[in-house]
Amino acid sequence: VQLQVSGGGLVQPGESLRLSCAASGGTLEHYHVGWFRQAPGKEREGVSCISDSDNIAFYVKSVKGRFTISRDNAKNTVYLQMNSLKPEDTAVYYCATATGSLAGCFDYIVAKDNWGKGTQVTVSS
Repeated sequence: VQLQVSGGGLVQPGESLRLSCAASGGTLEHYHVGWFRQAPGKEREGVSCISDSDNIAFYVKSVKGRFTISRDNAKNTVYLQMNSLKPEDTAVYYCATATGSLAGCFDYIVAKDNWGKGTQVTVSS
């Protein structure tokens, strides 16, 4: 499964963006999908992950209540709706797939270490 991330851009603090993670060459339906981000000079961190079958999701504490992950299996796409953006959300955002337990989503993706091209999100006034 090949993943294509889009939707990044430059926004002001408090504004919103929606990122898309579109799959080709296979279906996302059987995978958990996680969003990660990497800010300049920082390690890549997991942001959110959504389960393969029942739309259970979890978030890193810093984005809880502001970001919402969702999936549309008919469109083979997972989204990350980002509201109330802050300058500290500035990063390159990536998506990736995982299998196994949802709780291990981030660890699985980090261990797989197979990152596609991300999308830049810049939050600045």
